[in-house]
Amino acid sequence: MATTASPSLRSVPAPRQTARFAPGFGQRSLLTVDTEEEFDWDGEFSTSDHGLKHLKSIAQFQQFAENIGVVPTYLIDWPIATSARAQEMLGDYVRRGKAEIGIQLHPWVNPPFEEKVNAYNSYAGNLPHALEREKFLRLQERIVECFACTPQIYRAGRYGLGAQSAQMLKDRRVAIDSSVRSLYDYSPSNGPDYSQHPLEPYWVDEERQLLELPLTTVFWGMLRHQGRWLFPRLAKLPKANGIMARAGLLERIALTPEGVPKEAALRGIDMAIDDGLPVLVLSFHSPSLMPGMTPYVRNEDDLDELYDWLRSIYAYLEQRGVAPTTVEEIKASVEV
Repeated sequence: MATTASPSLRSVPAPRQTARFAPGFGQRSLLTVDTEEEFDWDGEFSTSDHGLKHLKSIAQFQQFAENIGVVPTYLIDWPIATSARAQEMLGDYVRRGKAEIGIQLHPWVNPPFEEKVNAYNSYAGNLPHALEREKFLRLQERIVECFACTPQIYRAGRYGLGAQSAQMLKDRRVAIDSSVRSLYDYSPSNGPDYSQHPLEPYWVDEERQLLELPLTTVFWGMLRHQGRWLFPRLAKLPKANGIMARAGLLERIALTPEGVPKEAALRGIDMAIDDGLPVLVLSFHSPSLMPGMTPYVRNEDDLDELYDWLRSIYAYLEQRGVAPTTVEEIKASVEV
């Protein structure tokens, strides 16, 4: 059958593209870690002003994950992929079957460096596609070479997909994208608008070669079914969304320990389960595993809270019958 150019991942898919999973798959959870360099979240983007001091903290997290029976998916970018220490440490986890490796593109630290380094170009999809593609190819090839694995999942840094990112992933035989952050709109900063994208996994292309696995975000509250229309309008009014959340009327909840209290995340899990989402995609950034590296974990107390969040969320998921899954299991279970 002749293939056609893949639609843009920035576009909202048709309902018929919703993916189905094999009987018995049920509802599962996938833990993704945006595994990246440390940098100043409030500063300018830089090709060189970053570090990898938090790598030692990943070892502690990995042990935690193994103890609770979770196989993390480490979505690694160029500084991580080219670090000998990361190669040894993460490579060991993969060889033991205790972790998976995916691809994450931060264009400002990924060669070739041909673009102006700024906020607009920090979204890889805003680059000329030939440059986006070349950066991706170099990263993918380095990961295959240094980690002796073929990554099957991709996330654009800052969720910055472009019009031709889907075709790029298909050409390079990457089976899953997980860059769509449903219910979020990054267009005010020249990024993608995912506010109307579905929460369910869906096929990007007619050939069903590329599966989109959106990060899980839900609306909670009495007005949750009006959330897609109401939330962005309230966002234009100072403090309106916070007032609505405290009143139990409308709250947007992402399944991440970064900025989302445990109690809210538990409510979000209930909504995701009730809505029948087959895969709940959790995420956080690896520098949050060391105090002082992200705005979300400033001190040891914050780090304790991050681990307590993960511990509580996975205990509740087990109670609700939502088992952890892996990229390989998702690939094997989705119906083509």
